[in-house]
Amino acid sequence: MAWEAESKSMSAELKYHFASDNTSGICPEAWQGLEEANAGYQPSYGADSTTAEACEMFRRFFETDCDVYFVFNGTAANSLSLATLCQSYHSIITAQEAHVETDECGAPEFFSHGSKILLARSPLGKLDPADVVRLATSRSDVHFPKPRALSISQSTELGTVYRPGEVKGLGAVAKQHGLSIHMDGARFFNALTGLNCAPADITWRAGVDVLCCGGTKLGMAVTEAVVFFNKELSQEFAYRCKQAGQLCSKMRFISAQWLRILSDETWRRHAQNGNTLARRLSDALGHLPGVQILYPVDANAVFAKLPDRMKEGLKERGWVFYSFIGGGSRLMCSWRTTEADVDAFVADAAAFV
Repeated sequence: MAWEAESKSMSAELKYHFASDNTSGICPEAWQGLEEANAGYQPSYGADSTTAEACEMFRRFFETDCDVYFVFNGTAANSLSLATLCQSYHSIITAQEAHVETDECGAPEFFSHGSKILLARSPLGKLDPADVVRLATSRSDVHFPKPRALSISQSTELGTVYRPGEVKGLGAVAKQHGLSIHMDGARFFNALTGLNCAPADITWRAGVDVLCCGGTKLGMAVTEAVVFFNKELSQEFAYRCKQAGQLCSKMRFISAQWLRILSDETWRRHAQNGNTLARRLSDALGHLPGVQILYPVDANAVFAKLPDRMKEGLKERGWVFYSFIGGGSRLMCSWRTTEADVDAFVADAAAFV
């Protein structure tokens, strides 16, 4: 990992509530989808009617014709997508804190057979358009890997969110310089919930070519969706999935979860819960002496600089959270986080002021 786990007390019951939105279990709707998919017999490898229906639901959700593929995890989604956009002699421009740079164990480079990642300045986790231009135009000789892709995280690794105009502005820069746009949307629904806009407004209408749409962190089990808005780029993506061991033989168990999550605004309720409680946590911690909230809380992540004694005391009481590459302690809220969880954490933190 790009962050180090805080040491945990063996004498206290471990509380993983704020370690990651991955530590929460499967949400009831996804669990129901799994149970429904478990009846009878269905064709394998995505040839079933449930998968076809889930893909159609994505098209309705984004209001456009798009190609949809389901893979097991975010590393595969990001890396295979970028490998589709780039040849080995190309480069990918992304933010300094981007997951594809800090936490993929070189998978984007591996699956693209060597595409180089170029790091742009990223105030508050968001790409600086001027620095993107600098990297895209710095060299054009054959000795330098040609920039071909721009990778955006939504929400960012610092918990901030790109507004529609910000994505559109980067989309215009990318188009001007011949770059395809990849969006790492591990927490896409948390970002979308915090914005009063249509899903299309921060994706294909803003110039995004391919979105890696996060399901696991929203409460699903082992699934991410790769959505190609530029269908010309996805013509052989199915072969990449198969070769990389990402083609699920019982695909209906993945797609059935998406059917439930995308229905009846379920995605919004779960994302809103994480976002709302992150703000509650940030507001409460920010009133404690010695605590500094480091970044705006746009989604479901809180970054806080905690006094050393407070951190030690929280660990002694069993709380688990991480020191993150962006600085300070990262506290994540999820679909399962409750007000009681937040209040208990803050009460324990206050005891060590």
